[in-house]
Parts: sequence; structure tokens; C-alpha cells
Amino acid sequence: MKNYEEFKEQFAQDVKAKLEEQGMDVDVKPGRVEKLNQSYDAITVTPVGEGLGVNLQMDKFYEAYSDGTSYEQIIDKAAEVATVGIEQKPEFNLSDLTDYSKMKETLALEVVSSETNKGMLETVPHKDIEDMSVVYRFVLSSDESGRQSVLVTNQMLESMGVTPEQLHADALENAPQLQPLEIKGMSEVLSELMGVEQAEMMGMTPVAPEDEAMFVASVPDKVHGAGVLAYESFMDQAAEKAGGDFFILPSSIHELLIVPDDGNVKLADLEAMVKEVNATQVAPEDKLTDSVYHYDSKEKIFELGEKYEERQAAKEAESSMDKAEEKGSVLGDLKAKKETVAKTPKKDVVEKTAKSKGGEAI
Repeated sequence: MKNYEEFKEQFAQDVKAKLEEQGMDVDVKPGRVEKLNQSYDAITVTPVGEGLGVNLQMDKFYEAYSDGTSYEQIIDKAAEVATVGIEQKPEFNLSDLTDYSKMKETLALEVVSSETNKGMLETVPHKDIEDMSVVYRFVLSSDESGRQSVLVTNQMLESMGVTPEQLHADALENAPQLQPLEIKGMSEVLSELMGVEQAEMMGMTPVAPEDEAMFVASVPDKVHGAGVLAYESFMDQAAEKAGGDFFILPSSIHELLIVPDDGNVKLADLEAMVKEVNATQVAPEDKLTDSVYHYDSKEKIFELGEKYEERQAAKEAESSMDKAEEKGSVLGDLKAKKETVAKTPKKDVVEKTAKSKGGEAI
């Protein structure tokens, strides 16, 4: 059996040979693919004379090989994946990638973990929101089979002569039109996933918005839907659904969960739930963060849940001090009056008393 390094070296040569047997003229280059939330060894298969190719993730094929699948079957499968990817790649004029007037109409937003993508963020325009970062994508195609997009890099932006500020402004305007915000009650989402009849059999029919314990925020195709967090109207729409303040749970880079802050949920419980779900149910490449966030609908403040609790504790402490000062002020006034009376000569007191009765002092 080949070790990983031997497999990598032979894999690229044999995939190219297999595709050429099938009449395809391709360039096959091994390399490392750096993507948001993940990076991996791959070979890139590109038709000669074209700019867009297909990346075949090396470790996935080596894993199948290590599990006992024959090397010949691995090569056949890799050639099949490359062929399908090339045939289904979007019809796109690469020259358009340098024409910002056209590309800005395809702008979409994505939200990712700042810590996980620290290295990648140095090469792409982004805006930070707490421990997350907003990045930008040009969506080349989007249909039932999936979405094809290109991450906007600093180099691309510089070649187009566009500032990060202009990119952000255009993305805020275009993204909500390209990928509209959807906020649905959890009961409605489950009914859609299971089918109305099945949901009714299990007693999971949609309920009134005011009775929902949780809402799901995303976009119609559910791809990179957490980007709605950056939409200008998101907080107001979410607050309307939640009936006021709310917590945000980062379900994944594809969706957000909104939990009304009605006094019945504790931040610690929500944080524990997010960590457990991320550890057991979310693929590493789809993970957003382990944090929980809060939105104060009155003060219009979005922040980490722990910051919200610290801010509330500081408010309560300040309120207690104000009450103590107010109480101290009242007591102080009374004490001052008593001291004034005590210092007043008794004769003056008698004279004032007598005059108040209309008589004279003896």
C-alpha cells in the first residue's frame, strides 16, 4: 500500500492519464487549496485553454484508499468527479472578473470565524463583527444543484481599482436582493423538512410567531446564510419576530438561530448547547463560532452574550449607587435641618414661637 506522499505523487499522473484516455485535454496540477474554514491538499484539473478548473480533495481519496477501496477504483472515481465538475461548471467569461461594474451585481456576504480564518483574512477584504468577520463573494451561478462563487481577495479588488469601503457599500445594497433574508419559526422549518403530514402526525405543526421559542434566519438556498447578520435590516426584522431583545446562536455558516430574550433562557445554557452541537453535529468546514450573541432592541446594540451580561451588571450596580446616593441625600437634608435647629439660641426659638401666636416674649 502506498503511503500518503507516494499516493499524492502518483494520483495526479494517473488522473491525468485516465482523463486523456477519455479524450479530454487537461492540465493537472497538485497544490494546496486555502479556503475559508478549511485548507487541504488537492489536484486542480483544468481544461487546456480555460481558466476555471475543478479541485479534487486529496485526503478524501486517500481515506477511501486506506479503507480498502482499490487504487484503480479511486482513479476511476476521481476522473468521474473531475468530468462532472468540468461539464457542470458555470458558463462564465473570465474577463468579467476584472469588470467591477458587472461583478458588483453578483455580490453576496458571508460571515466566518475571525480566529479560525486568521491567516486567510489577511488576504481578503473584511469587516469584523465581534469575533466574526464579514467577507464578500461574487456568485457566478446559483440553482438547485448548488452555488458557484468566488471569494473576493485584496488582489482582485486592487486590480479592479475598488476600495474596501465601496465594496462593502455595494454588497450591502446587492446581497439582500440576490439572497433575500428569510426568518422562519422553528416549527415551520421542521414542517418543511419533514413534510406537513409527517409533522402533523408528530404534533409539530407551525405555531403563531408569538408562541415560537426559536427562529431560523438564512437565505433561500441555505448557502452561507449566516451572512444575513450583516444585512442592514436584519436586527430590526429579527427583533420584530422575537418580540424585542434576542440571543443569536451561530448554528453554522449557513444559518443563525434566534432565541427571544424573554427571561426564560440563560446565557450559560445557550452557550453549552452551541458548543455541544458544534462538537457533535456540525462539520468543521461549516462551523461558525462557539459564541452566543445578544441584541438589545432598545439601545440597538449587538454584542457577545458575555458583554451583554457585563453591561447589565454595570447598569444594575450604577442604579444601586444612584439609589444609595439619593437615599443618602435625603437623610443628609434631614440631618442638616436637625443640626440647624440645635444650633439656634433658645431665646430666638421662644421669640419666634411667641410672635407666631401674636404675643410678646417676657
